[in-house]
Amino acid sequence: MAGADPVLRVRDLKVHFPVHDGVLFRRQTGSVKAVDGVSFDVGRSETLGLVGESGCGKSTTGLAILRMTPLTEGRIEFEGQDISSFSVGRMRPLRKRLQMVYQDPYGSLNPRMKVGDLIGEPLVIHGVAGDQDAYRARIQELLRLVGLRPEMAERYPHEFSGGQRQRISIARAVALNPTLVLCDEPVSALDVSIQAQVINLFQELQERLGLSYLFIAHDLAVVRHVSHRIAVMYLGRIVEIAPRDLLYRAPLHPYTRGLLAAAPLPDPSAERNRAHEEIVGEPPSVVNPPSGCHFHPRCPMAMAVCAQRAPELAATANGHAVACHLHDPSRASGLA
Repeated sequence: MAGADPVLRVRDLKVHFPVHDGVLFRRQTGSVKAVDGVSFDVGRSETLGLVGESGCGKSTTGLAILRMTPLTEGRIEFEGQDISSFSVGRMRPLRKRLQMVYQDPYGSLNPRMKVGDLIGEPLVIHGVAGDQDAYRARIQELLRLVGLRPEMAERYPHEFSGGQRQRISIARAVALNPTLVLCDEPVSALDVSIQAQVINLFQELQERLGLSYLFIAHDLAVVRHVSHRIAVMYLGRIVEIAPRDLLYRAPLHPYTRGLLAAAPLPDPSAERNRAHEEIVGEPPSVVNPPSGCHFHPRCPMAMAVCAQRAPELAATANGHAVACHLHDPSRASGLA
Protein backbone atom coordinates (compact mmCIF):
# COMPACT_ATOMS: atom_id res chain seq x y z
CA MET A 1 0.00 0.00 0.00
CA ALA A 2 3.01 2.31 0.40
CA GLY A 3 4.68 1.40 -2.88
CA ALA A 4 7.13 -1.27 -3.99
CA ASP A 5 10.06 0.08 -1.98
CA PRO A 6 8.85 1.41 1.39
CA VAL A 7 11.35 3.03 3.72
CA LEU A 8 9.74 1.24 6.69
CA ARG A 9 7.99 -2.12 6.76
CA VAL A 10 6.40 -3.41 9.99
CA ARG A 11 4.97 -6.92 10.10
CA ASP A 12 3.00 -8.54 12.95
CA LEU A 13 4.66 -6.35 15.58
CA LYS A 14 3.90 -7.34 19.17
CA VAL A 15 5.08 -5.61 22.34
CA HIS A 16 3.82 -7.28 25.53
CA PHE A 17 4.83 -6.18 29.02
CA PRO A 18 4.66 -8.73 31.88
CA VAL A 19 2.40 -8.08 34.87
CA HIS A 20 3.75 -9.38 38.18
CA ASP A 21 2.08 -10.11 41.50
CA GLY A 22 3.78 -10.06 44.88
CA VAL A 23 6.88 -8.34 46.20
CA LEU A 24 9.40 -11.13 46.85
CA PHE A 25 8.72 -13.82 44.26
CA ARG A 26 7.36 -11.55 41.52
CA ARG A 27 5.14 -14.18 39.94
CA GLN A 28 3.93 -13.20 36.47
CA THR A 29 0.14 -13.13 36.39
CA GLY A 30 -0.45 -11.77 32.92
CA SER A 31 0.77 -9.33 30.33
CA VAL A 32 -0.14 -5.94 28.92
CA LYS A 33 -0.55 -6.36 25.17
CA ALA A 34 0.39 -2.79 24.29
CA VAL A 35 0.95 -3.69 20.64
CA ASP A 36 -0.66 -6.88 19.42
CA GLY A 37 0.06 -7.78 15.80
CA VAL A 38 0.51 -4.47 13.98
CA SER A 39 1.51 -4.33 10.29
CA PHE A 40 2.00 -1.32 8.01
CA ASP A 41 4.40 0.33 5.56
CA VAL A 42 5.68 3.89 5.24
CA GLY A 43 6.63 4.94 1.72
CA ARG A 44 9.42 7.27 0.69
CA SER A 45 8.49 10.94 1.16
CA GLU A 46 5.16 9.80 2.61
CA THR A 47 3.44 10.70 5.87
CA LEU A 48 1.52 7.89 7.54
CA GLY A 49 -0.72 9.15 10.33
CA LEU A 50 -1.28 6.78 13.26
CA VAL A 51 -4.36 7.69 15.32
CA GLY A 52 -6.39 6.25 18.18
CA GLU A 53 -7.47 6.79 21.76
CA SER A 54 -4.92 7.32 24.53
CA GLY A 55 -3.45 4.00 25.61
CA CYS A 56 -4.06 2.22 22.31
CA GLY A 57 -0.34 1.57 21.74
CA LYS A 58 0.60 4.34 19.28
CA SER A 59 3.65 5.62 21.15
CA THR A 60 4.80 2.11 22.06
CA THR A 61 4.73 1.27 18.36
CA GLY A 62 7.00 4.23 17.66
CA LEU A 63 9.41 3.29 20.45
CA ALA A 64 9.56 -0.30 19.18
CA ILE A 65 10.43 0.89 15.67
CA LEU A 66 13.25 2.98 17.13
CA ARG A 67 14.33 -0.12 19.12
CA MET A 68 13.90 1.82 22.35
CA THR A 69 11.66 -0.87 23.81
CA PRO A 70 12.04 -4.65 23.33
CA LEU A 71 9.92 -6.54 20.82
CA THR A 72 7.94 -9.60 21.82
CA GLU A 73 7.40 -10.75 18.23
CA GLY A 74 7.39 -9.33 14.74
CA ARG A 75 9.65 -7.91 12.10
CA ILE A 76 10.78 -4.34 11.46
CA GLU A 77 12.58 -3.52 8.21
CA PHE A 78 14.16 -0.10 7.76
CA GLU A 79 15.43 0.69 4.26
CA GLY A 80 15.33 -3.02 3.44
CA GLN A 81 17.32 -4.09 6.53
CA ASP A 82 15.78 -6.23 9.27
CA ILE A 83 16.47 -4.36 12.52
CA SER A 84 14.16 -6.44 14.73
CA SER A 85 17.00 -7.96 16.74
CA PHE A 86 19.54 -5.14 16.54
CA SER A 87 21.45 -4.31 19.70
CA VAL A 88 22.09 -0.75 20.86
CA GLY A 89 25.51 -0.85 19.22
CA ARG A 90 24.17 -2.05 15.87
CA MET A 91 21.41 0.55 15.95
CA ARG A 92 23.79 3.48 16.51
CA PRO A 93 24.84 3.90 12.82
CA LEU A 94 21.17 3.82 11.80
CA ARG A 95 20.25 6.67 14.17
CA LYS A 96 21.48 9.13 11.56
CA ARG A 97 18.66 8.04 9.23
CA LEU A 98 16.01 7.27 11.86
CA GLN A 99 15.09 10.16 14.16
CA MET A 100 12.27 11.20 16.47
CA VAL A 101 10.47 14.40 17.51
CA TYR A 102 8.92 14.02 20.95
CA GLN A 103 5.67 15.37 22.32
CA ASP A 104 7.07 17.59 25.05
CA PRO A 105 9.34 20.39 23.76
CA TYR A 106 10.04 21.31 27.39
CA GLY A 107 11.24 17.91 28.59
CA SER A 108 13.10 16.83 25.43
CA LEU A 109 15.70 19.61 25.58
CA ASN A 110 18.47 19.72 28.18
CA PRO A 111 17.93 23.04 30.03
CA ARG A 112 21.67 23.31 30.82
CA MET A 113 22.78 23.30 27.20
CA LYS A 114 22.68 26.18 24.75
CA VAL A 115 20.49 25.74 21.70
CA GLY A 116 23.47 25.60 19.37
CA ASP A 117 24.98 22.74 21.38
CA LEU A 118 21.63 20.91 21.47
CA ILE A 119 21.27 21.06 17.70
CA GLY A 120 24.93 20.25 17.12
CA GLU A 121 25.08 17.33 19.54
CA PRO A 122 24.01 14.70 16.92
CA LEU A 123 26.76 15.99 14.60
CA VAL A 124 29.36 15.48 17.33
CA ILE A 125 28.08 12.06 18.43
CA HIS A 126 28.15 10.70 14.87
CA GLY A 127 31.49 12.32 14.01
CA VAL A 128 30.26 14.57 11.21
CA ALA A 129 30.70 17.95 12.93
CA GLY A 130 33.83 18.92 10.96
CA ASP A 131 35.95 21.85 12.10
CA GLN A 132 34.61 24.70 14.23
CA ASP A 133 33.68 26.88 11.25
CA ALA A 134 31.78 24.07 9.50
CA TYR A 135 30.10 23.14 12.78
CA ARG A 136 28.86 26.66 13.46
CA ALA A 137 27.77 27.12 9.83
CA ARG A 138 25.71 23.91 9.96
CA ILE A 139 23.99 24.97 13.20
CA GLN A 140 23.12 28.36 11.70
CA GLU A 141 21.81 26.65 8.57
CA LEU A 142 19.57 24.38 10.65
CA LEU A 143 18.21 27.30 12.68
CA ARG A 144 17.29 29.13 9.48
CA LEU A 145 15.76 25.95 8.10
CA VAL A 146 13.23 25.82 10.95
CA GLY A 147 12.49 29.56 10.94
CA LEU A 148 14.77 30.72 13.78
CA ARG A 149 17.54 33.33 13.74
CA PRO A 150 21.19 32.13 13.80
CA GLU A 151 22.04 34.31 16.83
CA MET A 152 19.55 32.26 18.88
CA ALA A 153 22.18 29.52 19.07
CA GLU A 154 23.66 31.22 22.15
CA ARG A 155 20.42 31.12 24.16
CA TYR A 156 19.07 28.46 26.52
CA PRO A 157 15.80 26.54 26.03
CA HIS A 158 13.97 28.42 28.81
CA GLU A 159 14.31 31.62 26.77
CA PHE A 160 12.04 30.27 24.02
CA SER A 161 8.32 29.72 23.65
CA GLY A 162 6.82 26.23 23.27
CA GLY A 163 6.56 26.53 19.50
CA GLN A 164 10.15 27.74 19.21
CA ARG A 165 11.36 24.87 21.38
CA GLN A 166 9.62 22.39 19.13
CA ARG A 167 11.33 24.02 16.15
CA ILE A 168 14.64 23.45 17.94
CA SER A 169 13.71 19.79 18.44
CA ILE A 170 12.88 19.49 14.74
CA ALA A 171 16.20 21.12 13.78
CA ARG A 172 18.02 18.58 15.93
CA ALA A 173 16.05 15.71 14.38
CA VAL A 174 16.91 16.69 10.78
CA ALA A 175 20.53 17.66 11.51
CA LEU A 176 21.85 14.34 10.16
CA ASN A 177 19.62 14.29 7.05
CA PRO A 178 17.45 11.34 8.17
CA THR A 179 15.25 9.24 5.92
CA LEU A 180 12.42 8.69 8.43
CA VAL A 181 11.28 10.88 11.32
CA LEU A 182 8.86 9.53 13.93
CA CYS A 183 6.70 12.33 15.30
CA ASP A 184 5.06 11.42 18.61
CA GLU A 185 2.23 13.89 19.26
CA PRO A 186 4.57 16.73 18.18
CA VAL A 187 1.98 19.53 18.38
CA SER A 188 -0.37 18.39 21.15
CA ALA A 189 1.50 20.39 23.82
CA LEU A 190 1.36 23.61 21.76
CA ASP A 191 -1.24 26.35 21.61
CA VAL A 192 -3.72 25.92 18.77
CA SER A 193 -2.48 29.13 17.16
CA ILE A 194 1.04 27.66 16.97
CA GLN A 195 0.10 24.14 15.88
CA ALA A 196 -0.59 25.12 12.26
CA GLN A 197 2.79 26.83 11.96
CA VAL A 198 4.65 23.74 13.17
CA ILE A 199 2.58 21.44 10.94
CA ASN A 200 3.38 23.64 7.95
CA LEU A 201 7.05 23.43 8.88
CA PHE A 202 6.88 19.62 8.85
CA GLN A 203 5.38 19.72 5.37
CA GLU A 204 7.93 22.24 4.07
CA LEU A 205 10.80 20.09 5.36
CA GLN A 206 9.28 17.01 3.77
CA GLU A 207 9.15 18.71 0.38
CA ARG A 208 12.63 20.17 0.74
CA LEU A 209 14.45 17.18 2.26
CA GLY A 210 12.36 14.26 0.99
CA LEU A 211 11.53 13.07 4.51
CA SER A 212 9.17 10.26 5.43
CA TYR A 213 7.08 10.65 8.59
CA LEU A 214 5.26 8.32 10.93
CA PHE A 215 2.98 10.93 12.52
CA ILE A 216 1.47 9.73 15.79
CA ALA A 217 -1.44 11.84 17.07
CA HIS A 218 -4.93 11.75 18.53
CA ASP A 219 -6.18 14.98 16.91
CA LEU A 220 -8.01 13.97 13.74
CA ALA A 221 -7.87 17.47 12.27
CA VAL A 222 -4.08 17.57 12.60
CA VAL A 223 -3.67 14.10 11.09
CA ARG A 224 -5.94 14.94 8.18
CA HIS A 225 -3.90 18.04 7.35
CA VAL A 226 -0.48 16.42 7.46
CA SER A 227 -0.94 12.78 6.33
CA HIS A 228 -1.06 11.02 2.98
CA ARG A 229 -2.47 7.82 4.51
CA ILE A 230 -3.96 7.16 7.94
CA ALA A 231 -3.89 4.04 10.13
CA VAL A 232 -6.47 3.78 12.92
CA MET A 233 -5.40 1.86 16.02
CA TYR A 234 -7.55 0.37 18.78
CA LEU A 235 -6.29 -1.53 21.83
CA GLY A 236 -2.99 -2.60 20.29
CA ARG A 237 -4.30 -3.43 16.81
CA ILE A 238 -4.73 -1.54 13.56
CA VAL A 239 -8.38 -1.69 12.53
CA GLU A 240 -8.26 0.39 9.34
CA ILE A 241 -5.74 1.91 6.90
CA ALA A 242 -6.65 4.10 3.95
CA PRO A 243 -5.59 7.14 1.94
CA ARG A 244 -6.50 10.26 3.90
CA ASP A 245 -9.38 11.56 1.80
CA LEU A 246 -10.89 8.11 1.34
CA LEU A 247 -10.81 7.41 5.09
CA TYR A 248 -12.61 10.65 5.94
CA ARG A 249 -15.09 10.29 3.10
CA ALA A 250 -15.95 6.60 3.47
CA PRO A 251 -14.71 5.03 6.73
CA LEU A 252 -15.46 1.31 6.98
CA HIS A 253 -14.74 0.32 10.57
CA PRO A 254 -17.37 1.25 13.21
CA TYR A 255 -14.61 2.56 15.49
CA THR A 256 -13.27 4.86 12.77
CA ARG A 257 -16.78 6.16 12.10
CA GLY A 258 -17.22 6.83 15.81
CA LEU A 259 -13.93 8.74 16.01
CA LEU A 260 -14.81 10.90 13.04
CA ALA A 261 -18.30 11.54 14.40
CA ALA A 262 -16.81 12.71 17.69
CA ALA A 263 -14.66 15.35 15.98
CA PRO A 264 -16.53 18.70 15.82
CA LEU A 265 -17.18 20.36 12.47
CA PRO A 266 -16.14 23.99 11.94
CA ASP A 267 -19.57 24.82 10.49
CA PRO A 268 -22.09 25.17 13.40
CA SER A 269 -25.05 24.46 11.14
CA ALA A 270 -23.52 21.26 9.76
CA GLU A 271 -22.49 20.21 13.26
CA ARG A 272 -26.02 20.72 14.58
CA ASN A 273 -27.71 18.76 11.79
CA ARG A 274 -25.38 15.80 11.31
CA ALA A 275 -26.08 12.35 12.77
CA HIS A 276 -23.69 11.22 15.50
CA GLU A 277 -22.38 7.65 15.89
CA GLU A 278 -21.49 7.58 19.55
CA ILE A 279 -18.89 5.14 20.88
CA VAL A 280 -20.43 3.81 24.10
CA GLY A 281 -18.58 2.56 27.15
CA GLU A 282 -14.94 2.75 28.17
CA PRO A 283 -11.95 1.08 26.49
CA PRO A 284 -11.44 -2.39 27.99
CA SER A 285 -8.40 -3.43 30.00
CA VAL A 286 -5.21 -4.10 28.03
CA VAL A 287 -4.34 -6.75 30.63
CA ASN A 288 -7.54 -8.68 29.93
CA PRO A 289 -8.81 -7.58 26.50
CA PRO A 290 -12.04 -8.95 25.01
CA SER A 291 -11.88 -12.08 22.88
CA GLY A 292 -12.18 -11.84 19.12
CA CYS A 293 -12.46 -8.28 17.87
CA HIS A 294 -11.38 -6.07 20.77
CA PHE A 295 -13.97 -3.45 19.80
CA HIS A 296 -17.00 -5.73 19.84
CA PRO A 297 -18.24 -4.84 23.40
CA ARG A 298 -18.61 -1.20 22.28
CA CYS A 299 -19.64 -1.80 18.68
CA PRO A 300 -23.27 -1.05 17.72
CA MET A 301 -22.99 -3.50 14.80
CA ALA A 302 -21.38 -6.43 16.64
CA MET A 303 -22.29 -9.97 15.56
CA ALA A 304 -21.72 -13.34 17.23
CA VAL A 305 -18.55 -13.97 15.22
CA CYS A 306 -17.01 -10.74 16.52
CA ALA A 307 -16.60 -12.23 20.00
CA GLN A 308 -15.29 -15.53 18.64
CA ARG A 309 -12.66 -14.62 16.07
CA ALA A 310 -10.40 -11.62 15.54
CA PRO A 311 -10.80 -10.21 12.02
CA GLU A 312 -7.74 -9.93 9.78
CA LEU A 313 -6.69 -6.63 8.26
CA ALA A 314 -7.73 -7.21 4.65
CA ALA A 315 -7.58 -4.97 1.59
CA THR A 316 -10.87 -3.90 0.01
CA ALA A 317 -10.21 -1.44 -2.83
CA ASN A 318 -8.27 1.73 -3.69
CA GLY A 319 -5.62 1.12 -1.04
CA HIS A 320 -8.24 0.71 1.70
CA ALA A 321 -7.84 -2.07 4.29
CA VAL A 322 -10.06 -2.87 7.27
CA ALA A 323 -10.17 -5.46 10.05
CA CYS A 324 -13.91 -6.00 10.47
CA HIS A 325 -16.21 -8.97 10.00
CA LEU A 326 -18.78 -6.68 8.39
CA HIS A 327 -16.45 -6.55 5.37
CA ASP A 328 -15.29 -10.18 5.55
CA PRO A 329 -16.25 -12.29 2.48
CA SER A 330 -16.43 -15.37 4.72
CA ARG A 331 -19.68 -14.03 6.20
CA ALA A 332 -21.37 -15.56 3.20
CA SER A 333 -20.30 -19.00 4.39
CA GLY A 334 -22.46 -18.67 7.50
CA LEU A 335 -19.74 -17.93 10.07
CA ALA A 336 -21.66 -14.86 11.16
